[in-house]
Amino acid sequence: MPVNLKPPVAAQLLPVPGVALGIARAGIRKANRRDLLLIRLDEGAAVAGVFTQNRFCAAPVIVCREHLEGTGIRALVVNTGIANAGTGAPGMQAARDTCAAAARLLGCAPQQVLPFSTGVIMEPLPVERLVAGLPACVADLRESNWDAAAEAIMTTDTLPKAVSRKVSLGGTAVTITGIAKGAGMIRPNMATMLGFVATDASVAQPVLEQLVREAADASFNCITVDGDTSTNDSFMLIASGRAGNAPIADVASEGYAALKEAVTAVAAELAQAIVRDGEGATKFITVAVQGGRDIAECKAVGYAIGHSPLVKTAFFASDPNLGRILAAIGNAGIADLDVARLKLWLDEVLVAENGGPAASYREGEGARVMKQEEITVRIDLARGDAQATVWTCDFSYDYVKINADYRS
Repeated sequence: MPVNLKPPVAAQLLPVPGVALGIARAGIRKANRRDLLLIRLDEGAAVAGVFTQNRFCAAPVIVCREHLEGTGIRALVVNTGIANAGTGAPGMQAARDTCAAAARLLGCAPQQVLPFSTGVIMEPLPVERLVAGLPACVADLRESNWDAAAEAIMTTDTLPKAVSRKVSLGGTAVTITGIAKGAGMIRPNMATMLGFVATDASVAQPVLEQLVREAADASFNCITVDGDTSTNDSFMLIASGRAGNAPIADVASEGYAALKEAVTAVAAELAQAIVRDGEGATKFITVAVQGGRDIAECKAVGYAIGHSPLVKTAFFASDPNLGRILAAIGNAGIADLDVARLKLWLDEVLVAENGGPAASYREGEGARVMKQEEITVRIDLARGDAQATVWTCDFSYDYVKINADYRS
């Protein structure tokens, strides 16, 4: 079961003017499930994205990157069930055929369509089913369709993930709504996660490109379920420009800081929802690292802990075998780390200092914290002023079962 995660309430998801969503049951991999999403954008919308750094990236990622070099994106097409990764030239053709089919229906150029896929790798995308399902998506297009869209992009997720916010930019009310999917093969590196966030704010294209990178670094690039970077991970930010705010032309413009804060908050909540819904997860773990020389080494320590199967299985068992955390920190690649200065806490309990157990530490206190559904691991490296946070989960028996049976 997800860790303290509830499904989104449709009535609380705010429509974004200029962004319409349509869903279909196309039978991409399994019959009678929502598995195809079309997002139509009004003319003039700005679109920016960040993608997986996996060198074996999927065909739709390659096509998206190509199409984003142009201008005037009018649609996004997302299918679940089949990732269209590791599919060679036929996979590239399937991604291009997807764009062409959507373009014909919407009256735009294929280069104005972005394709996205998620699901099983190295299986051919049944593009004929996808194309056949697109007219139903067009017929279903509505600005209020975010809840159905969140469901349509799920794979091993147990719950849809969607978030909305309102923010004032210079006295103009602006809407931000986003959806995401992901539960396994999660260690975004940009990030099988997909994230789509839209706002009706007016934002210049170069500013949007910077904003999507900064929001990703503070959200999707701070999570890990199993340490695997997917072939398909993508995070897209859309600005329809329909709110009527004074256009944000550069990062010094009035309203940029408020918009960045709100977009990042939406992205962070979606990212944390992915971890809370991690495959087989029973605990949500925040790893807060402070006192680093730079953010990169703080994140390296956070990920060393979040990626360690020994640490993650100890959390699942509620076993305060906390030497595993120290071992993970020591394996983070910081050659000149002074372990005698380092401090480690579980929530408010000081566990280690001066290179060994804290004099005040009692295993019963560690065991008490380890039994909680939400736990904070805090480390002070005592090397500088930088800090970073990574969100992760435990490893349970169910993680193995889910991934062993994934293709069945």
